[in-house]
Amino acid sequence: MTSPDPRDAVLEHIPALRAFARSLTKDAVRADDLVQECLVKAIGNFDKFRTGTNLRAWMFTILRNTFYSERRKAVREAEDPEGEIVGALSVKPDHDGHMQMTEFKAAFQQLKAEHREALTLIGALGLSYEEAADACEVAIGTMKSRTNRARKELARLMDLDDDKPTELTDSQTLSIVNQSGHM
Repeated sequence: MTSPDPRDAVLEHIPALRAFARSLTKDAVRADDLVQECLVKAIGNFDKFRTGTNLRAWMFTILRNTFYSERRKAVREAEDPEGEIVGALSVKPDHDGHMQMTEFKAAFQQLKAEHREALTLIGALGLSYEEAADACEVAIGTMKSRTNRARKELARLMDLDDDKPTELTDSQTLSIVNQSGHM
């Protein structure tokens, strides 16, 4: 009996790759292009994949590296250092006690790329700190710090009171992301 070909498992990771790419690019079309490029690279370099290792982490690493390579090559990038554009697009909640998805998305997009990456991998996709650290090629402690800082910054951006028990847990993050069906 032959062992299953790990290339067959690539397809099951596409939705998670797409969500991760969407969190990095902030654009569905660009995210799809990034996932496609990742898959082309993964298939083209499958001989370098070590059977028995974490295929998901390997693919996330390819996607992440592709994103940062493309970003470095970009000649220009729209900047909004004062947050005026994002501020004009954000919608304030009409009622107390509930976090609206539009407010979450606006705040999420203001996070540093490494913080969006950490929240997406840990909170939305459910990776362990170890898996996320492997995918990002950083130490586990670094991933934990990034996740913690991202949650604190997200709470600050959303003007969440310190008096209220509003700590964003992984299950809450996943719940928020799943409400819209995508990032």
